Amino acid sequence: MNTDRACGCKSFNSCLLCEAEYGLSATEPALERIDVLEEERIFCPTCRHLRDPRTSHVCGQGERFPGIELYQNFISAEEEHKLLASLDSVPWDTSQSGRRKQNYGPKANFKKRKVKVGSFKGYPSFSRFIQDRFKTVPSLQDYKTVEQCSIEYRPETGARIDPHIDDCWVWGERIVQLNLMSDSTLTLLPLPKGDPFRYNLPDVKTYPKVMNEETNQVIFNPFQNDDWTNKPAFELTSLADLKRVVRIPLPKRSLLVMYGGARYNWEHCILRRDIQARRIVIAYRELTPTYLPNGPEQAIGSDILAQAQNFFA
Repeated sequence: MNTDRACGCKSFNSCLLCEAEYGLSATEPALERIDVLEEERIFCPTCRHLRDPRTSHVCGQGERFPGIELYQNFISAEEEHKLLASLDSVPWDTSQSGRRKQNYGPKANFKKRKVKVGSFKGYPSFSRFIQDRFKTVPSLQDYKTVEQCSIEYRPETGARIDPHIDDCWVWGERIVQLNLMSDSTLTLLPLPKGDPFRYNLPDVKTYPKVMNEETNQVIFNPFQNDDWTNKPAFELTSLADLKRVVRIPLPKRSLLVMYGGARYNWEHCILRRDIQARRIVIAYRELTPTYLPNGPEQAIGSDILAQAQNFFA
């Protein structure tokens, strides 16, 4: 159905509201893919290994799954309570598939691959403490947030987000999420074969690799005068033949950091069935090296980074 709807859904996206109104199918693309996968593994946030849900788990055993870090209780219950009140004091915009959002960041045209400051003036001051606390996370060394997006999921709207990879042309390697209000699960699916230019994935091979997945350390930092010379790039790996789904628990008040293979070789999604109560996630993104110091588009990147230093009342 290629019409815009009052609920915010467009094209082939749908929520419980428009499915009931227009008689649309409630089938989720992710579930159709999961049905043909043979294995499920669950990520252990303590040892960062995968466990088989059919067997007991001993931390440190099993297959290591790099590129995912989960910090439980990243904010306190009191901080969460105040943050939620502040978020709900700001108008929510309708989005697709039953979600609502509040977005702060530059204006990006993904078809034309153009980005500009636009109306971006920074972030609400009530959220500043979160970005300040990023400094306590080693893998977020010199992480410069350029987009902060609050996304609301409610079970009564059938909210979900279908499998995707955050665009690789403008958003950098490290993706960060703060999960609020209720526990949920992030589902990772092997990137299927198809359009090789989807998500602008070929761009990844032109960037220096930011993270060492073995040591979980930053190995490329343009803000410390690192240039691109002789810096290794991330090597994309095809997982299309891997018959596995990976499930990552997201406790409320936890911080998720995703990079490397988890960021680029897997699509991630939130299933409708994993939203049992209202959930809000605040997602953070950084720029690709193209827009950072010594990059070919550092001028526009500098303008965006300057606005990203601002916090308004």
